[in-house]
Amino acid sequence: MFKGPAETVAFLEAFAPPTGVEVVVCPPFTSLGAAVGGGVPVYAQNVHWEREGAFTGEVSGPMLLELGVEGAIVGHSERRQLFGETDDAVRRRCEAALEAGLAVIACVGETESEREEGETEAVLRRQVAAIPRHDALVIAYEPVWAIGTGRTATPELAQQAHETIKALHETRVLYGGSVKPENAAELMAQPDVDGALVGGASLDPESFAAVCRAALS
Repeated sequence: MFKGPAETVAFLEAFAPPTGVEVVVCPPFTSLGAAVGGGVPVYAQNVHWEREGAFTGEVSGPMLLELGVEGAIVGHSERRQLFGETDDAVRRRCEAALEAGLAVIACVGETESEREEGETEAVLRRQVAAIPRHDALVIAYEPVWAIGTGRTATPELAQQAHETIKALHETRVLYGGSVKPENAAELMAQPDVDGALVGGASLDPESFAAVCRAALS
């Protein structure tokens, strides 16, 4: 929940990602219209599973498409942890977004307690099982204990989780969890890490561009 329309326009004017890297930006709902046409594909941070109806506060796939939005994040760890998103809700949102013609970044990942109890693989299996197969869908692995904490999974832990996910679902898998310019190249050098879902480091245009450049190394 950062950057209103004016800040979003200023960000895009300053943001210069390198050529050869697939990049999208995911501003809040109020800034989507301002971001469309800014030179970078725009994704929403969430999407509802119905086209319309009595769902106050939600936004549907067709509404996003009408704005010029090309995709959506679904099941982000903050949606799961703070707003009670379930695996079934994530599935329904994914299916509706894909049916509407949006691309999807579907998020999965374990909490700190689940990792400490040795449940990482079981959690990933359960969450990935709910995600549909589609050419327009990629998965983002977000270890919840690394979201907004400054802690990052080691490249070895990230690789292990990505390998597990790819054995369950044949798609590209991004790593999300305190990715920043200092660690992006090492993380994305892992054989099963196909890119990054960038959080706090994406709020500054040069920092985000540096992460994008790391994808080329």
